[in-house]
Order: sequence, then structure tokens, then C-alpha cells
Amino acid sequence: MFDSIYTGMSGLMSYSKGLSSIGNNVANLNTAGFKGSDLEFLDLFYRHQYSGSPDQQSSPYAQGSGVTTGATVTRFSQGDFRQTGNLLDAAIDGNGFFVLMKDGKTIYSRSGQFEFDDQGVLVSREDGAQVAGLEGGGLTTISLAGRRSVAATATTQVSFTDSLSVGSPSFEVTNISLYDSLGVQHVLTLALTNNNAATPGSWTYSLNEGSQVLTTGEVRYSGSGTPVAGFERRVFTYSPGNGARATAVTLDFSASNAFSSATSTLKVGSQNGKAAGFLSSAELDAQGGLVLSYSNGDKINGPRLALANFVSTSVLQQQGSNRFAVFGEARPQLGTAGQGVFGSLRAGSVELSNVDLAREFSELIVVQRGYQASSQVISAANEMIQQLGEIRGRR
Repeated sequence: MFDSIYTGMSGLMSYSKGLSSIGNNVANLNTAGFKGSDLEFLDLFYRHQYSGSPDQQSSPYAQGSGVTTGATVTRFSQGDFRQTGNLLDAAIDGNGFFVLMKDGKTIYSRSGQFEFDDQGVLVSREDGAQVAGLEGGGLTTISLAGRRSVAATATTQVSFTDSLSVGSPSFEVTNISLYDSLGVQHVLTLALTNNNAATPGSWTYSLNEGSQVLTTGEVRYSGSGTPVAGFERRVFTYSPGNGARATAVTLDFSASNAFSSATSTLKVGSQNGKAAGFLSSAELDAQGGLVLSYSNGDKINGPRLALANFVSTSVLQQQGSNRFAVFGEARPQLGTAGQGVFGSLRAGSVELSNVDLAREFSELIVVQRGYQASSQVISAANEMIQQLGEIRGRR
């Protein structure tokens, strides 16, 4: 009967550990990226007793020794998603883990709550671990170093579109923007004069900055209204005189035309110059790539987030703070979102805990009943021992 007490005690100890596991799951119900776990229960060793002769032995009597706890198995099922509005948050829909680096160690996580620190390095908001990107097949930090601004681009081409009216004696295109090599914007005016009386389809023009004439030229149209080859472009050298270097600029009329319309509508279709730009926002796209937007309208793509995948998730051990470390010598497969076995990325979202509260409550009832039953075994064994003592006392 004493062994029954020890058997019941093993049940109490094991079920208390089971309660601790369930409590941890429930406590992390709202922890982003958390993966619930299950505690394994194992029966202890058995003692076997045989009866009968060696030639005719009956089935052995087996006496168990109770229960013990085994490994804690992590459930890596997909959690739900929640939009956060943070442009640097990300959630993995499918296989993969974010790769983080801290204190010289590489760790893995499903929690994609990121931000840039004071040094401009992308880190986890939870503990400041650096978020790894993938470039050239290797891991790299994702940093804003050298990316906080973009240089100005001098205008080298101004393209015109729409049409000139054959009946208009003159026309002006105003507010033409042109950027010098320092990124300074200059506003120009193109003054056109109908020269059809001298040369059919001919328009002469002058490009002016205030009262200064920068260049003059002629654009000529055929009978069908399209520009005549050799007269559709004009190259001139622009020297603003403010310390910016001289730049060759092409005036391009190849997309314009001339018709017998009521009015002239010629305008600038595009120009390729820009002022210097300063970083205005940083966000992650659906492929995990860093997209940097600047005040001058430029967008630059930076490194892509590195993802790691394991053939067996059993090599991962929970470390706290939504982190997993590799147990043993297993090596992950590295890649990026949407590539091969890796899942897609949901930018601006986080993955929630995969804990199912209804399931945990059901397990809680089972553990509670098991604990109560084990205590009853101990109580029953104790009463039987007391009764045995009373029998001895009556002799």
C-alpha cells in the first residue's frame, strides 16, 4: 500500500506540472507570435511477477509505478493576424521564422514587431535584437546608414506633349521646372512663334529664364502634324551661375503635334531632374523588402528580411521574449518571403498567439480531475494503512 502512496504522489507532481504548462499558455493568450505547448505524460517502470512452472507460466502480473512528465512539445500552428498600422510590423503567413541577432548569437522568432533604433538599425521592439536581412546569400543588418537622403539630379531632358494650333500666331508654355546639379529649381518659359508663313509647319521658339534667353530653336511639323526628323529636339548647355556645374539639356518635342485645333495645348510632359530628397518614411513590402520614400518623390528598395526554415521544428527551444534557439547542430535554410518553402509576408500586421482558450480550458478540466483522483488514491491508501494499524493494536 505504501507504493500506492508513491504512485499517487507521482500523479500529483505530474498534474501540477501540467497545470503550470496550461497556465503558461493561457497567460500568453495575447502575446504576439507566441506558440502554445503541450506537456507529455509517461508511465513509469513496471515490476513483473510470473506464476506457475517454468514450462507452464501464466501471464505475468505487472505493477506500474505511477506517472512522470516527458518533453514539452511546442505547437507551431499558424496564429491569427491583426493589423497594427505600423509600417515596419510584419507577420509570416506560412513557413519561416524571422532571424534576429543579439550578443553574438542568432535567434529566431515569429513576432515581427520592428522599429529603427537611434543608430538607424532595424531592431525588435521587444529586446532590441537586430533584425537580419539577406543580401548575396548571407545575413546582414538592415540599416539606414547612407540612406537618409538622396542627392539631387540635374535635369537633362524636358519632354513636351499635346499640340500646337496651326491657327495660333504664338503660344507660351510657362512654369517649366528645371533643376541644376545642386538641386535648385529654376522656372523657365518657352515662347513659340508661328513661322508657317515662311516655312510650312514651322514654329520658332526661345527658352527664357526671366529676361535671359537660354536658347532658341525651331520645331517643324509635317503635313500629318507629326514632328519632322531633325527638328524635334534641341540640345543646349545650361549654366545657372550659382556654383552648379553646366549641364547639357535636351528639349524634346517628339511627343507633340500640330493640328488645326481651336487652341494650343502644348505642355511639359516630363522632366527628369529632382531636388535633393530626405527620408520621409520607411516600410516593409509584401516580399519583406525595405522601401524608403523621400521628400523628392524617390523610392529606394533596401535589403529584404531574412527568413529561416527548419526541416524539423523539434530542434527549436523556447527562450522567452518570443524567441527560439537551435538545440544541437541543426542548420536552417535561409531565404526570403514568397521564395520556395517560405510563406508570404503580411506587412503592417502581427501574428497573434496560437493558443485556443477553449482547448486550454478542456485540458484544465482533465488535469484538475487527474489531480483530484491522484489525491484520492493517496487518501485511500492512507486509510487502509490506518486500518491495518488498528487491527494490530487490537491483538
